[in-house]
Amino acid sequence: MADENNLGPVTADPETVTDVKIPTAKKPKSPRRQKAVAEPVQSKTAAKPRRYSEQERNEKLQLIETQVSEGKGTLKDAIKGAGISEQTYYQWKKTAKSVEQKAEKPVATGNEFADLVALEEENQRLRKLLAEKLRAENADLRKRLGLD
Repeated sequence: MADENNLGPVTADPETVTDVKIPTAKKPKSPRRQKAVAEPVQSKTAAKPRRYSEQERNEKLQLIETQVSEGKGTLKDAIKGAGISEQTYYQWKKTAKSVEQKAEKPVATGNEFADLVALEEENQRLRKLLAEKLRAENADLRKRLGLD
């Protein structure tokens, strides 16, 4: 067994010395070809705007609704005729409904505020009455159980 702590010089076998390869010079690489730049494809129709104003949205929604209600075609045909996708139609319809619901919320007037105050007072009175009844019932149950 060899001494592991021996730090003496290491001798190489003559057989292993001959197996060592000498690095050779690398071939120079030829320059890469540049990729061809793709030219934008010109379509026959002009690009449609991606964003519509609220007025344009409402006009298209009304157009689609009138076409469907008059029986000129199906909903899908009317949506395609308006130049939008089905998803866009349903999203616009959803946002239009939420805007209408916000507009329909009534604004509290002076009479409604007075009614609200009266309801709050009645609510407090009923809570006190309920608390008194529960205390009386609780006291009666304690007497029956002999806890008092």
